[in-house]
Amino acid sequence: MQQALPEYNTTRAVLAVIISVLALSLGDALIKASSLTLPLWQMYILRSVLVLPALWLLAARYRTVSFGSVFWVAVRSSLLVGMWLSYYSALPLMPLSLAAAGYYTSPIIITILAAVVARRWPAPRTLFAIALGFCGVLLVLRPVSSGFQLGALLPIIAAFLYACAMVLTSTKCRDDNPFALALSLNLAFIVAGGLLGLKSGREGSFIFGPWQPVDPVLFGIVTALAVVILVGSLGAAIAYQNGPPATVAAFDYSYLVFSLVWGSVFFGEWPDTAAITGIVAITAAGFLALTTSG
Repeated sequence: MQQALPEYNTTRAVLAVIISVLALSLGDALIKASSLTLPLWQMYILRSVLVLPALWLLAARYRTVSFGSVFWVAVRSSLLVGMWLSYYSALPLMPLSLAAAGYYTSPIIITILAAVVARRWPAPRTLFAIALGFCGVLLVLRPVSSGFQLGALLPIIAAFLYACAMVLTSTKCRDDNPFALALSLNLAFIVAGGLLGLKSGREGSFIFGPWQPVDPVLFGIVTALAVVILVGSLGAAIAYQNGPPATVAAFDYSYLVFSLVWGSVFFGEWPDTAAITGIVAITAAGFLALTTSG
C-alpha cells in the first residue's frame, strides 16, 4: 500500500519562515550595531539566560525533555555555536548583506555533504548549481582584489559548520525533541560564553571585550535578541512542520532581502553591482540545489 503524502499548510509555513528570517536578520543587525559596546561572550550568556526559562516551559509542556543521543546533540550544539561565532565575528568586518550572501552558500554545501554521505555523485543540474554558487561567492568576496581580507571567509566557514550541523540533525538527531535541542544549544552558548569570558578584558575586541555594565539600554538590546532567537527558532520549526521542505527552504532566502534592507536602514550600506550580481547568483544556485535535492 502506497504511503499517503503528508498534508501541508503551505501558506502557514511560508508566513512562519518569513517571520523567522525577518526576526533573525533584525537580530543580526542589532548585534552588528551593538558590537562596539557588547562583547560577544557576554551576549551569548545574557541572551541564553533569558531564553532558557521560556524554552524549558515550552519543552516541558509539549514533550518530555530528553535526547536520543547526548553525544550527537552535544556535537550538533558545538557546531552551531561555532557557526554563530564565525558569522557574528564577520559582521563588524563587512556589510551585513555581504556576510549574509556568504552564509547562504549553506544550501549548496548541504547538497555537497548529502551527496558525500549518500556516496552518490550529484546530478548535472546540482553540479551547475554548485558552480554557479561558487561564482557568486567569488563576485561577493573578490579574493583577487586588493581590499580582500581573510575575515571575508568567516561567513563561508559559518555556512560549512551550519551545513554539517543540519546533516547531523537529519541523520543522528532526527527524532529528538526540537525544544530540547534548542535548550541544549542555549546551554552550549552559556558554556561557550563562559570559556570565551576567561580571555576577556581586551578593550575594543568584539569577542573578548570586557564585561559591560547592564544598564537599561543594554538590557533592552539583550532582551530583544532573546526574543529574536526565540521567534526565529520557533518560526523555523513551525515552517518545516507545515510545509514542503524545499518550498520552505526557498523562502528562507528572503533573509538576503531583509539583510539588504537592514544594512541600508541602519548602516547606510549598499553593495555594488558586482556584489549584487553575486548575491543573485548565490540565491539562484540555492534554489537550484533545493529543487534538485528537495
